[in-house]
Amino acid sequence: MIAPGFTGGALDRADSLRQNPEALAAAMADWRARLLVLDQFEPELDDDGRLVWTTLADAPDGSELVLLGLDEGKPCFAALTPGMKPPAGRSMRLFGLLDRFAPGQAALYAGARSVLDWHTRHQYCAVCGTHTAMFRAGWGRNCPNCHAEHFPRVDPVVIMIAEHDGRALLGRQHAWPPGRYSALAGFLEPGESIEEAVAREIMEEAGVRVTDVRYIASQPWPFPSSLMIACVGTATHDALTIDKHELEDAIWVPRDVVRAVLAGEDGPFLPPPPYAIAHTLLTEWANA
Repeated sequence: MIAPGFTGGALDRADSLRQNPEALAAAMADWRARLLVLDQFEPELDDDGRLVWTTLADAPDGSELVLLGLDEGKPCFAALTPGMKPPAGRSMRLFGLLDRFAPGQAALYAGARSVLDWHTRHQYCAVCGTHTAMFRAGWGRNCPNCHAEHFPRVDPVVIMIAEHDGRALLGRQHAWPPGRYSALAGFLEPGESIEEAVAREIMEEAGVRVTDVRYIASQPWPFPSSLMIACVGTATHDALTIDKHELEDAIWVPRDVVRAVLAGEDGPFLPPPPYAIAHTLLTEWANA
């Protein structure tokens, strides 16, 4: 199976350093320590598609450092800068970079972006409303008033295709580029298993009942912090009832047509980009 985008990170996350203030201080003082170069939340890449780093001396005044991990012993940090605000979507520049990441580099960026984004959205205690402080090397915030501890969360999302008679069900959303179709997707709800969420989302969006849900792969998705869980379900029928609030359109596409489109041939739809796990999911299904 091809590796899903935003996976393959090789950093040692160094959990022991997160819990040891003295060891963390030593890591910050290490002459090899590196700071990820970010323009707010957007990375810089070199000509080889690798992230660009600088020294901790370049951290803006008042910054708080998040320990991303160790790269062959070298401490790697990202800076939460004063006044940093949650990003408003993804810029066209960032979209242009997503295909350029060298192996493993997108995973490193995804972790940095997600945890910094979380800090900008969780400055205040969800229990009592007091301003919180960073701890555990940036992988948590604690409340000085009620002593509640808060940690970065990942939102699970199911992304799936229904299959029927050698065809895959694909949908498109209004905001996508013309002609693009992809897998259906939706957030898990409290009290649901992955399989139940897959069945519910396909029924809600396309009116198709599925059984025999199978897991394929997963992918971190740092916009802002999701885990995409790719699955395939067997449809009991092919009649579509499309929820127009969720989808603009949905179609059944034969396996050989999906395979041809993924190979770059013209077809009835544009495929999802390679860095999206929907591309991995369709590739696995088409080659099954």
